[in-house]
Parts: sequence; C-alpha cells; structure tokens
Amino acid sequence: MPTDIPEPQAVCDSISRSAIFMVATLKAGPESASTVRALCADVAGLVRAVGTRAPPANLSCVCGFSSDGWDTLFGAPRPANLHAFREFGEGGRRAIGTPGDLLLHIRADHMDLCFELAALLMERMGDAVSVVDEVHGFRYFDLRDMVGFVDGTENPRGREAVEFALISDQDPAFAGGSYVMVQKYLHDMAGWDALPVEAQERIIGRKKLSDVELADGVKPSSSHSSLTTIEKDGQEVKILRHNMAFGRPGAGEFGTYFIGYASSPEPIEQMLENMFVGRPPGNYDRLLDYSRAVTGGLFFVPSASLLEDLADRDPQASANESASAG
Repeated sequence: MPTDIPEPQAVCDSISRSAIFMVATLKAGPESASTVRALCADVAGLVRAVGTRAPPANLSCVCGFSSDGWDTLFGAPRPANLHAFREFGEGGRRAIGTPGDLLLHIRADHMDLCFELAALLMERMGDAVSVVDEVHGFRYFDLRDMVGFVDGTENPRGREAVEFALISDQDPAFAGGSYVMVQKYLHDMAGWDALPVEAQERIIGRKKLSDVELADGVKPSSSHSSLTTIEKDGQEVKILRHNMAFGRPGAGEFGTYFIGYASSPEPIEQMLENMFVGRPPGNYDRLLDYSRAVTGGLFFVPSASLLEDLADRDPQASANESASAG
C-alpha cells in the first residue's frame, strides 16, 4: 500500500469463513447521533479486545455510512461520490434501495468472534439505532455461492486490490477510504436446480466444477460474468467482493449476500445497470430469473484514522463554518 495513503479499515483483508452483516438506521435526535459518533473511536479497541482472544481467527470490522447517515452524523466535508443507492430495473427484476444509515461488516474465521463483537457493538449503541437487516454469512465449501459456482474468482489481489478498492488522490481528504455496496439476494433453488448444468454454466459464464471461464464463442453476452465485466479506456475496472452464502433451510431461505468495495461507486453501479437493465437494454443477466434482490445500500467507509477522528466531528459546527464561508 502506498505510504501516503492513510491506514484503511480492513477492506482488503482476505476472505473469512464467517461474517455478520448489520445495517442499521439512526434514531432521531442529537443523543443518538452522539452515541454513534462516540463509537467511531472505540471500534478498533473492541476488535482488539475480542480478536486477541483468538488471533489466528483474523477478526475485523468495517464501518460504513450512507449518504443520509453521513450528513446527520458528520456534516461537511463529505466524500465526493457519496449518494443514495441508485435503483435499476423494473417490475419483478429490480435492484432496490432499502433503509440504512450504518453498515457493519464483521469478519472472522470463527462465528463466535463475529457474534461477540456484534453483541458488544450493539450494546454500545443501544437505543441509538434500529437494526433493519442482519445476516450471518458463511463460506460455502470451496468459496462457492449458494447456486454452486465459485464466487469472487476475478477479485483483485495485493496492490491491485488497493488500487481498485481504496481512494487515493481522486479525493485526497478521504484517501484510504472506500465505497461499499451491499445487496441481499434470495434464490429460487428449486427452479435453479431443475436446470441442466450446461444451462447453469451459460447463465454464469463459467464451468461449474472447474470454474474455468467459457470461451468467447460459447459464453452468451447475457451471462453474469459478461455483464459484470467493466472496461474503461480499454482497461478492465475491478471491484473487491466479499460475498457470503446465508440461509435458513427450515424456512426455505437460500441466499447470497453481495458486498463489493471500490474506490468509486461507478463500476458497481454500471454492473447493476448491466445486470438489471441489460447491455444493451433487454439483454439482462439471466441469473436474475432465479435470484431476487431484496435489499440495497451504498455506504462510504472512511480510513481507520478518519473513523477515529469522526468521533469528535460536530456537524452543526461544520454547517456554521460553511455558512460563514459562503
């Protein structure tokens, strides 16, 4: 990682075996906002307190804030590309936006550490927030998603992960930060499993067993891998995925929690537009005939150092300074 970029949160950490994803909304009132701001200075210490009990499990927590959440908690200045979740599609095939001011992405190789940290974080926030979505994810066999294909094959690694996932000089005041998009997908497993493997492979764009990408002359332009490959100025633009499987077999719930990090929301939004609208329009991702997005949110993840500093941010003072400067 370049030395001039502030220490990031655990955005680029390796994929874990377990994760808890929590999305919460702020309760109205200055006391609630003050409570959440105070937590910003304590997250790293709580991670150390829990994680030191089992160092090999690699416990981490990433905190992100939505556009509305940032304005309420911190005010100006704000990240250049932070905005509300953009919805795509129509009818039964839609990428929908759902409420959420705060995202917690907790990861470890053992669920008990994730659970303990989540409990401590919620204890600190108390009635200041309402959790609107909580998903306990797990690594499914050899990094496969719920539909049986390996997930995250094209993830950038090493320096490339830093380049694509973290902000640098494009928004210097927020260098070391990242944008993260989350969506919860529920799958029609009965319909999916009724398809021949060859049909599934054409929908995904890869061989199911070997994970080898289908040849260009074989892979449909509507395949998932085709539509989520983004190029700009002749170069592929990647995002960093940390997707997890989740489910409740007794309730017939089988899902994939999509979570993608990038230095700008633009490539992820382009992927969603390609999937839900089509490239060209109408040539949509056929995986969506069997998978339905039921949540959606865009959040900004400040660097680790900025996260701690945000505990002392006074949004009202920032607003007064902006007014005086105007």
